[in-house]
Amino acid sequence: MNKNFETLKKSRILILKVIESLSIDQLNSIPKGFNNNIAWNIAHLVVTQQLLCYKLAGLKCLISEEMITNFQKGTAPTYTISEAEFKEIKALFLELPEKLIADYEKGIFTNYNEYTTSVAITLRNINDALTFNLLHEGIHLGIILQLKKFV
Repeated sequence: MNKNFETLKKSRILILKVIESLSIDQLNSIPKGFNNNIAWNIAHLVVTQQLLCYKLAGLKCLISEEMITNFQKGTAPTYTISEAEFKEIKALFLELPEKLIADYEKGIFTNYNEYTTSVAITLRNINDALTFNLLHEGIHLGIILQLKKFV
């Protein structure tokens, strides 16, 4: 298996372990000095992986347009995520990497629309996207750890 997939799966398990003791109120809390919360960050990771891997490859994302609109880059929390919705987000957080692996093994990522990220890294293919996604997830793990200190 591609090392990026193994790392993605393990990092997502770690992120959920880091937040498992938090209440839904804590997950939705936006501490002073921050512009988002832990729940938003988890949903944002789901959305970003879909956009980087599927949308930029010209494929349909496996999540709703509403989820993309609410949690894509440049957004901030606009509502309180319910326990039921967060349960669904966590399920996607764990399930979508498995679907990504299966789709990668099927060879569906044959096209890719070159994209330069906000940190000036140019993605030219699915493998670039997979590698960059890990950097992005690491950044948000750091943010989640900071937010956890204040909730």
